Amino acid sequence: MNTRLNSDKREEDLVETWALPYAATLGSSRRLQGIFLEVLARLPVPAKKSLKIIGRQLVLQMPKGAKNDFDATSEIVSTTLQGIESLPVIPREIEDILSITTTERHRWLKDGRLPSAGTRTVKLRGRAGQVTFYVFDPHLVENILDRDLVTTWREEDAEKAAENRRRAAWKRRLTRFRKTPGNSESASDGAEDLAQPNLRGWAEFQRNGPLR
Repeated sequence: MNTRLNSDKREEDLVETWALPYAATLGSSRRLQGIFLEVLARLPVPAKKSLKIIGRQLVLQMPKGAKNDFDATSEIVSTTLQGIESLPVIPREIEDILSITTTERHRWLKDGRLPSAGTRTVKLRGRAGQVTFYVFDPHLVENILDRDLVTTWREEDAEKAAENRRRAAWKRRLTRFRKTPGNSESASDGAEDLAQPNLRGWAEFQRNGPLR
């Protein structure tokens, strides 16, 4: 959300700005929007329209005649922004920060590579219901970003998928071999011997068993 200040009012209005550091936004426009909404939720209704996003800054603009309201609103904004770097990261923000898909987020959350910092429940605007979702520690997210762990995780996933395909192909081959007339159940060792040279990680596969 980007809004320009009214240039005609720049000189006569009361204006205060708060620059949001990278540690707070992690380079994400969605994270910036989330921080803006977090601050906006703390403001009284009449003051909400006076706070805008311009670039990477929050800008409060009010007429000179509203000095008391301006000071009170400014205090709320400043207080809310204290320690904003620790504000939990919500799902749509982490997907934007790490450039990942919703499917990847769910998969890595489930297998523990992307640990949650807890849950958050919010009321849906204009509805009676609520929604609960996982949130993430921003310091953990920054560490994942800095170490480029997403690339590593994607490589791990690709290798696992390839191994699963090889296992599935072997199971199909073994099944066809056993169903071929003249081949008995005990003849499966012969089929395994034929397939071994084409499989990676064969020793581990033998320990696990082809049908597990």
